[in-house]
Amino acid sequence: MTGPDELNSFPLRGLPLRDLHEKAGARFGGFAGWSMPITYPLGVMKEHLHTREQAGLFDISHMKLFRLTGPDAGTALARACPLDPAAIAQNRSKYTLLLDEDAGILDDLIVTRLGPDAFMVVANAGNAEADEAELRARAEGLDVTIEPLDRVFLALQGPAAEAVAFRAGLPVDGFVFMQGIEPRADWFLSRSGYTGEDGFEIGLPEADARALVETLLADQAVAWIGLAARDSLRLEAGLCLHGQDITPDTNPV
Repeated sequence: MTGPDELNSFPLRGLPLRDLHEKAGARFGGFAGWSMPITYPLGVMKEHLHTREQAGLFDISHMKLFRLTGPDAGTALARACPLDPAAIAQNRSKYTLLLDEDAGILDDLIVTRLGPDAFMVVANAGNAEADEAELRARAEGLDVTIEPLDRVFLALQGPAAEAVAFRAGLPVDGFVFMQGIEPRADWFLSRSGYTGEDGFEIGLPEADARALVETLLADQAVAWIGLAARDSLRLEAGLCLHGQDITPDTNPV
C-alpha cells in the first residue's frame, strides 16, 4: 500500500504528524482523500492484539471537529439529527446521525455538549465538507456559528488507556464513558472511541500534539496503530462504517 500520494490524479492530503509516522516505519495508503498510515512494522494482527491487550495510539486527524456556538446551536442540531440537544447534559456526548430529508444517513456523528449554547461535533473524514454544508443549510436563519477546527486528533484505545492517559498528565480522573470537555484552550478531550475498548480521543494544536505523542510513546504500553487494524478492531466490535454499513439508503430504524 505504498506508492505516490495520488489517487485518480487527485492529490491526497497529508496528516500534520506525517513525519512522525514515517519515522515509525508506517506504510501509507489512500483513505477518504487522505494519505493515512495503514500499518506499522508490528503488522496488522499484532497491532490489533496490542490494542486489545494494552494501549494503541491512532492518528485520526483525517476526521473533522466542528464547534457550534450561539443561542440556536441546539436548534440547528435538532434540525439535522434525530436527537434532543437540550436533553444532553453538559459535558456528555451522544452518538447520533446526520440525516437527509428522507431520513437517509448522511453520516454518523458524536455530539458533545460543552455548555448551554456550545456543542462539539465529530464527523467522518470523507463526509467533512458535505457535513459542514449540510449543517450550514440546516442552520440557515438561526443564530449559530459553525466553526470547523484545525486540530490534530488522536485516539488512545485499549485496557491500559486510562492508566497511560493518567501517567501522561491528561485530566482523566473521574472521567466516564461518553464524556467530553475542553481541558484547556483549543483542546478537546472525550472518553469514547471506535475499537470497542475503553479509550480517549484528544483534539489539540499540532505543537501540543507533538509533545503529547512523545510522552505517550515513551510509555511501554503504547504503540502506533494503523488504519488496517482500526478497521479490524471496529469490525470485531460490530461498529458501523459509513458508506458501507450505513448510507443514505439506510434510515435510523
